[in-house]
Amino acid sequence: MIDWGRVAALREEVGREAFEEVVLMFLEETDETIRRLSAAPVAPLEEMLHFLKGSALNLGFRSVSRLCQEGEQLAACGRGAEVELGVLVTSYRLARMEFLKGLERMEAG
Repeated sequence: MIDWGRVAALREEVGREAFEEVVLMFLEETDETIRRLSAAPVAPLEEMLHFLKGSALNLGFRSVSRLCQEGEQLAACGRGAEVELGVLVTSYRLARMEFLKGLERMEAG
């Protein structure tokens, strides 16, 4: 679900302090996008999924990124109604919990 190698590499690239800022910004932005997707998407669905896909890739949320990619492709073909937003939202929430628990382990270790 989470690519911990990517997380560790990003932390190494930006440094510990900047990494914390990146994580906070990521969670704020993705939480807001997920809230918008859970309601009625205001922006075009394809754009929202593209944004979420890129954000998810940056912090190693593999499953979320994959679902966004699939949804983005459907939306691009005019089949946005087929995107299973509930599955995506659930996947994000599970990945978010796993990510936060994993960060706690990284900090402790």
